Amino acid sequence: MKETNSHSTETATASTHRRGFLKTGAAAAGGLLVPGAYSSAAFAQQKDYPKLGNYPEGVAGDTVVAGLTLDLTGPYSAEGAGQRRGFELAAELINNGDARIRKVSPLTKKGILGKKLVLAVGDAETKPNSAVQAATRFIRQDKAMMIAGSVSSSVAIALQNTCERAKTLYFPIISGSSDTTGKDCRRYGFRLCHHAYTAAKAIAPPMAEAYGKKMKAIYLVPDYNYGHSIHDHMREFTQAQGWTTIDAPQIHPLGATDYSAYLLNIANSGADILINLDYGADAVNSAKQAHQFGVLKNMKMCVPYMPAYMLEEVGPEIMQGVFGTMDFWWTVAGTNEIARDFVEAYEAKFGGKPRDPEHNAYMSMLLWADAIERAGTFYPAEVVKALEDSVNHKRPHTMGGDVYFRAEDHDGAANFAVVRGKKPADIKNKDDLVDLVAVADGVATLPPVGYAGCKMAPAA
Repeated sequence: MKETNSHSTETATASTHRRGFLKTGAAAAGGLLVPGAYSSAAFAQQKDYPKLGNYPEGVAGDTVVAGLTLDLTGPYSAEGAGQRRGFELAAELINNGDARIRKVSPLTKKGILGKKLVLAVGDAETKPNSAVQAATRFIRQDKAMMIAGSVSSSVAIALQNTCERAKTLYFPIISGSSDTTGKDCRRYGFRLCHHAYTAAKAIAPPMAEAYGKKMKAIYLVPDYNYGHSIHDHMREFTQAQGWTTIDAPQIHPLGATDYSAYLLNIANSGADILINLDYGADAVNSAKQAHQFGVLKNMKMCVPYMPAYMLEEVGPEIMQGVFGTMDFWWTVAGTNEIARDFVEAYEAKFGGKPRDPEHNAYMSMLLWADAIERAGTFYPAEVVKALEDSVNHKRPHTMGGDVYFRAEDHDGAANFAVVRGKKPADIKNKDDLVDLVAVADGVATLPPVGYAGCKMAPAA
């Protein structure tokens, strides 16, 4: 399994490994503040708790570790790299005591409960086994108090199960399957991003308004949890708009490189619109090949869960007019203070506009910090309670409105964007790639409680 240099070389014992890592781990978190800048007196927590997960070992010193399982290689590596940048920005601002953090986490001063946040980074490779190995190492050797990162829902669900057993908080950063907070929900897992159900519910009405009520749709479906989940929900919500589904979904393996056979079937299907359910590099490759094979001359295309970097990688000639949804689009910074803070901080550090992966990582880290500060402790069960009570502590969100986690299934209630690719002639600069068609209501688009089969285990 590949791993980045931000994680130290493993040594003979876990404690030695942890000390060695924390020396080098500052680079991963920005190397912003020396441990001596944090007074250990400020770390005292008012109540004694029994051992649970990595508590109290994980917060015995002046640092706290967050373990990041990121797709740094594989078909979702662009999204993994974006998540890393978002986490690094959040850690830097938290460790510096940046005032912008307090607009989302009002009690955060410098660090989290005075402790410096250190990031450990491992490559999940878009493989559940690799992700679980990295998370297990962070939990056992680095005494991580939180694990975060995913793009594939199969990875997210595997990590959520691992963290549940370890009584360690887990935040999937991108996970499109409704099962993540449905039948596979877990007490220690909290998902901020929108997903298959919410994306389908949000995008079907504006597409029907744009194209009419008598469209015939055919689907290109990646063969894993997310692909089948969003296929079901897109059928449900487009058929409710009067559309017809051609019952011949083209199902392909994750990471496919040749789509010619699937696209030939699509071209001969008589469909009016190709609903491309791919994500990451798969979405890029399948869209390019659909264009090359002439499929898009005769039908429209929609990418309902649109990858952040697809617009640049495919190009506006192909993406013009294509509908999609995204958790975040940077133009809202013109009217939203929380978005403006994020975009300005990201531009200052990385020299570009942030996309979904950076945004989701950044906001998840801030909401985790906020829950710890409200709980007044890192004790995992108390942090879970604080997150479950976040409906009573709603925070301002980058896409407008408030953000919180629904207690019943830990689904994130957060607005998100419905977008449509711009015509090349209308693009003003390299980041001006879509029109913001609508801001989807994060509460109104959530599935009913219990819809996807969530049965939460008792708190512990």
